[in-house]
Amino acid sequence: MGYMVVEAHTATLLHLKRSPGYRSWSLLVGISSVGLAAAYYSSDSWMWKLFYVTGCLFVAIQNVEEWEEAIFNKTAGSVILKSFNLYTKILTLWRKGHEQVVAQLKHLRAVSVEEEKVRYLGKGYLVVLRFATGFSHPLTQSATLSGRSDAEAVAELLKRFLDLDEKVGCEDDEVSSTDSDEVSFEEH
Repeated sequence: MGYMVVEAHTATLLHLKRSPGYRSWSLLVGISSVGLAAAYYSSDSWMWKLFYVTGCLFVAIQNVEEWEEAIFNKTAGSVILKSFNLYTKILTLWRKGHEQVVAQLKHLRAVSVEEEKVRYLGKGYLVVLRFATGFSHPLTQSATLSGRSDAEAVAELLKRFLDLDEKVGCEDDEVSSTDSDEVSFEEH
């Protein structure tokens, strides 16, 4: 699976999505299986068996990557980055778990690919959005372990969609201090 998948692409809207990959689902099945095997083969009481299963299930769910979306809307002039975390949803009994970042497209100045070390697994790559307000935000919360080319393809798609190569020479990079509050963090 690539870095992100194009859900919709028109002249005024670019909608990207990312779901947990095979590694996340494999970890979920593997860790859950350990709990089930421990419960099945142990001669402990049913309370201990229930503890084995639920403990391993919570660890497994904690390792599932987030569902993420990025919506670039030229008509509204905004970029919305959403993420959904299954672990948080379960712990808060479905009340929370969605995080959302909203920013204005007019402040987006650059898109780049950055390398990040992923513990035990080597290098991963992230697409980073850089705003004139000094704010930088990764397009996704976790780096992809696939090749750099997947992240670079998404970065190039964003640059073409937003005409960022043409904006490099613009003189309007100065932003007043009142514009710094244009980025908002919301938790739903």
